[in-house]
Amino acid sequence: MTEGLTPETLEEPFSLPPHLARLMRPELPSLTNEIIAQIRRAIPEYARPIEGPYGQTLRLGVERALGAFVDQIAGATGDQARRDELCRRLGQFEAQEGRSLDSLQAAYRIGAQVAWRRVMRIGGRYNVSAQIISKLAEELFNYIDELSSLSLEGYLEAKARPAGALEERRRRLLRLLLTRPPVPEAAVAELAHFAEWAVPDELTMVAVPSGARAVRTILDPDILYDLADDQPHLLVPGPLDAGRRAMLEAALPESRIAVGLTVEPAGAADSLRWARQALDLVADGVIDDGRMTMCADHLLTLWLLADRALLDQLARRRLGAMDELTANQRERLTETLRTWLATRGTAAQIADLLHIHPQTVRYRIRKLELTLGDQLADPDARFAIEVVLRATWLREQARSVRRGGGPPGRRNV
Repeated sequence: MTEGLTPETLEEPFSLPPHLARLMRPELPSLTNEIIAQIRRAIPEYARPIEGPYGQTLRLGVERALGAFVDQIAGATGDQARRDELCRRLGQFEAQEGRSLDSLQAAYRIGAQVAWRRVMRIGGRYNVSAQIISKLAEELFNYIDELSSLSLEGYLEAKARPAGALEERRRRLLRLLLTRPPVPEAAVAELAHFAEWAVPDELTMVAVPSGARAVRTILDPDILYDLADDQPHLLVPGPLDAGRRAMLEAALPESRIAVGLTVEPAGAADSLRWARQALDLVADGVIDDGRMTMCADHLLTLWLLADRALLDQLARRRLGAMDELTANQRERLTETLRTWLATRGTAAQIADLLHIHPQTVRYRIRKLELTLGDQLADPDARFAIEVVLRATWLREQARSVRRGGGPPGRRNV
């Protein structure tokens, strides 16, 4: 039987017991849904598709507000800064939309009322004392007042700022950071000052497909972005942690995105170049990582396919002698050569991998030695051939995916 929470469990001065958070946290997912549903029923401005910008912003705001409140009871304040900034941005958004704060303030009141009804049910279920319930009510409504005040700050700040001026300075700063060769640090620092942006020690670029729909109010305030560019992109200060990844997925709910490597500010253009290359490889079917592709997971593939025209030249120089063979002969010999270079195995081991007879492997290797000459005895030539074969296999894989088949397989002979 659950032990009841009573005032005697509390220390002076009277405060909520931290373990009350354990009773409340399992309620948060269903409470979030209930609050959102009630807000959308009661406030026309928020009665829009839940998958759209308003719906995404509303859900994120409710989730962060509830989570931060329970964390506060537990004595933790890890996500409070992000919660505060989101509340301010909600106020800014209302100002940018040309509305008053009435709808947002009403949403806060509805959230408090729904949450209070849930608290009463939890209190009855776990025999929580009336004194603790009363204290919890006081904390809850004070908390809602705090959120409302933060949104008011953001609203007034947006009203006082010339429309779009800060955003334009930040877009200019982003373009400056992507200039090649890199501009002097002093120039970046000067524009960053006027853009109210702290230059980080490291940053990560993110590539987005053209025409991608973005919920800008969800983006963290320190992110620079140009989503109107022909090749939309964002700059995230520092590396991508779990919180940043979740934020990007919520802010770009329908888009595949590619995340470049984390670099110093002078390397921003390289990070974006790699991210765009990864996005192209996703479109070609070479990479398939779901909605978010991390360049760090595909460094070899990015390197092998970084210059396809140069790769074609290398292939002609190293494997051009095989052009005299028939298509079937080239396919079989190439498959055997790739397996031999990758494994350095015996004829029996290669035969087992290719599901052919060892004697067939020996025949093919002799044919390769005759066709390619002394290249197979030269370590540098062997390395170049292995690079070409690996890159060619990646491209064949992409073509197979585009035709609707699976990755290229091995053929038995």
